[in-house]
Amino acid sequence: MTQLLALLLAVLLAVPGAHAAEQFSCAGDPLSAEVFQGAVDATGIPNSNGGTVPGAFIVIRWRGVSLQLPRTNNAGPLSYTDGRWWWQALDPDRPEFSQRRGDLERYSCERLPQAMGAGTGDDAEAV
Repeated sequence: MTQLLALLLAVLLAVPGAHAAEQFSCAGDPLSAEVFQGAVDATGIPNSNGGTVPGAFIVIRWRGVSLQLPRTNNAGPLSYTDGRWWWQALDPDRPEFSQRRGDLERYSCERLPQAMGAGTGDDAEAV
């Protein structure tokens, strides 16, 4: 089972349309965010903001966890959520990142300069 999960992860990470991971500091800790187009190849679907379509997702690595958040189909700017975690970059240098744990917890995020963006958290656990 572990080998199957590792293979699935390798396939997902090899999906065409991935962008280089962007590096941020969120609530004082390094965060890596990488957008993938996903398996859906349907560019004619309405609301393909930012060149993505339903099926796209973002992988966020932060504080020892790895989150794969599906793209929402909300009108307007791109956003990603799994119902608990939320990511939206209205301002690409200061994205909105939050989670719902009873109350809404918001984390202040800021893009790191390229030279400082070394810590990606690749040793993160999946949740």
